[in-house]
Amino acid sequence: MEIGVGLPTMTGGLTTERLRAWAQGAEAYGFSGLAVLDRLVCDGAEPLVALAAAAAVTERIRLSTQVLIPTYRGNTALLAKQTATIHRLSRGRLVVGVAAGIRADDHEVSGTEFHSRGRDLDRLLEELTRLWGDASFGPPLHDDRPELLVGGRSDAALVRMARYAAGTVVVAPPQQFAQRAGQALEFWKAHGREGRPRLVAQTYFSLGPDGADEARRHLGSYYAFAGPVAQWIAASALTTPEAVAEAVVAYRRAGCDELTFIPCSTDVRQLDMLAAAVKESP
Repeated sequence: MEIGVGLPTMTGGLTTERLRAWAQGAEAYGFSGLAVLDRLVCDGAEPLVALAAAAAVTERIRLSTQVLIPTYRGNTALLAKQTATIHRLSRGRLVVGVAAGIRADDHEVSGTEFHSRGRDLDRLLEELTRLWGDASFGPPLHDDRPELLVGGRSDAALVRMARYAAGTVVVAPPQQFAQRAGQALEFWKAHGREGRPRLVAQTYFSLGPDGADEARRHLGSYYAFAGPVAQWIAASALTTPEAVAEAVVAYRRAGCDELTFIPCSTDVRQLDMLAAAVKESP
């Protein structure tokens, strides 16, 4: 199982210096990927711009959206150009994870339709993959196009994954992840796909003496729109080295191909502590 880490774009306060330190540190420690989340109505950084900056200061690490919400952007041609550009400039390191999203305010502020976002995403994926092969956008990305992943909790998301993508992104504890992985494989086979989907898991972490408090502050604010669920999400963050090591074992046993640890702080010392904790896992 590969181990990736998030770029702290959603926590606020991400500076040029911290972005460079996170990106280069993650690559130096040997993490498989550097991932970004996506939300428009927040004080965080725009994910594609942040990944482009990370691409410029790294050489090998995979660059991933986990996940991007394409439907509030409203312009598939522009999105195709942006993602193709990052993929080319990073020498083929971009992975595009997408989902329909659950935030109505992101669509409201961008003037796009929230309630039709699932159907809109299906049409967008059809167009996006076509445009990646269009020579008018520059050298067409035929065999060297970004890997597509689809996230989401619905059956519709699994259908979308089986139709368009190479795998899925699951945000769930290990036991629920294993169940979702089994469902993903069923949908995959039902659509006549060979092999198996790539299974990516995601979990929050916040280490050190103030780690638990930092997780409560950040995640409680970030998920405030979800009401009481916000506190449950905050409580699920991994706040000790032992919890990180146990998560590595549990997700590996659940069939995970890549586990991404999402930080609750821009403090680069979090990256150092995570690398040490992962190293101690069996």
